[in-house]
Amino acid sequence: MFFRRRQTHVPPQPLAYDEPAQPQRLSPRSPNEAIKPTAAPPPPERPERRRGGLLATISGLLTFAVAVAIAAMLGLTLFQRQVQEPGPLPADKVVVIPSRSGTGEIAEILKREGVIDHVGLFEFAARFGGRPPLKAGEYTFKAHASIGEAIDTVTTGRQVQHAITFPEGLTSEQIVVRLNENDVLTGEVGEIPPEGSLLPDTYKFERGATRQQIVNLMREKQRRVLNDIWLRRSADVPVRTPAEMVTLASIVEKETGRADERPRVAGVFVNRLNKRMKLQSDPTIVYGLVGGRGTLGRGIQRSEIERATPYNTYVIEGLPPGPIANPGRAALEAVANPSRTKDLFFVADGTGGHAFAESLDGHQKNVARWRQVEKSRQTTAPDSVDKAEPPADAVPPRASAFAPPTNAYALDGATMAPGAPRPKAFDASEGTKLDPLKNKTYDLGSPKTVPALKQP
Repeated sequence: MFFRRRQTHVPPQPLAYDEPAQPQRLSPRSPNEAIKPTAAPPPPERPERRRGGLLATISGLLTFAVAVAIAAMLGLTLFQRQVQEPGPLPADKVVVIPSRSGTGEIAEILKREGVIDHVGLFEFAARFGGRPPLKAGEYTFKAHASIGEAIDTVTTGRQVQHAITFPEGLTSEQIVVRLNENDVLTGEVGEIPPEGSLLPDTYKFERGATRQQIVNLMREKQRRVLNDIWLRRSADVPVRTPAEMVTLASIVEKETGRADERPRVAGVFVNRLNKRMKLQSDPTIVYGLVGGRGTLGRGIQRSEIERATPYNTYVIEGLPPGPIANPGRAALEAVANPSRTKDLFFVADGTGGHAFAESLDGHQKNVARWRQVEKSRQTTAPDSVDKAEPPADAVPPRASAFAPPTNAYALDGATMAPGAPRPKAFDASEGTKLDPLKNKTYDLGSPKTVPALKQP
């Protein structure tokens, strides 16, 4: 009996979705065709994707920003190069920028003065260059200064410094006159400062400073210097207050123009004060007559020497009521620490200084030597000013040399007999052509230049 094998039906397996369908390979028709490679299937097509609006915007902005940054870098490089290029100014020049001037006005001024060429470039650099604001004032621009250097000059505020000098021994009125003569300063001085309250020196200031500011600066500096010197004064100086020290220093200042003599001249006045002798200083006569004007412009007459004024130290005893000028630091130092000598007299010696003596007899010899010097110079008395000179026929008094009478002119001349005529005077403090402090024709320390002198 024959049995028929039952065939089971196997259903076809479905293809996985993630496995690509394999291409059906055709049966080769010949061996040559069998060894030929099968052609690769074409690549699948990419699905189309749509860009969102935000993403496209951001991408465009980034691209634009990069382009702008590159352009800005190029522009900044060119800008910096132009700002640093040398300017047209051929030499250093001072330019005044008025107050309340705007950036455009300053640019126009610099263009007009030849400092810059490009007004717009200057304005742009000044406004957007990251520099401080421009300041008015007076500035020095260097030759060929670039726009950047010009801006730095105006923004730093380092202005031109002016200076005004006040010599020692000027009165406060004379100092105010000198301030008014300066055309850089502005404004007026409210009132003439008290005598002796200003310190003579050189003061620097910028254009636009006021005259009153200089006065205030001089007063403040005088207070500081005076307080410092007062604390270092010698205990032997017969002055009770800083004001008295200024008064005595002003007399010393007017009596000598030599710095090396000030301590010794101060020592003479200190010795006379300690011995209760009159100071008998000619500059005090002048101040008592003319006050702050400072000079008579002529010789001191005998009637003026004997005229009683609060400042005439030929008449009053001790110090006058106040300073007769504004003394400098050196004169204040000299009074605070004078030379320790026994000198009581001094007279001009013809070399620009003075001859000192401890006694009246020695002083008269010095006076005689001075007369010979004056005679050899053929000095004419009518041209002399602001100084008292003793007559040639002076007779020494019978009184003690330490307590001379009122008409004994002990400091700058010998004593004179009552009723004796008094000649004209010569100047020793105001800088005229006859000023013995400035005339160095003779050197009394050298026998080769001293004329033959007669016995007094």
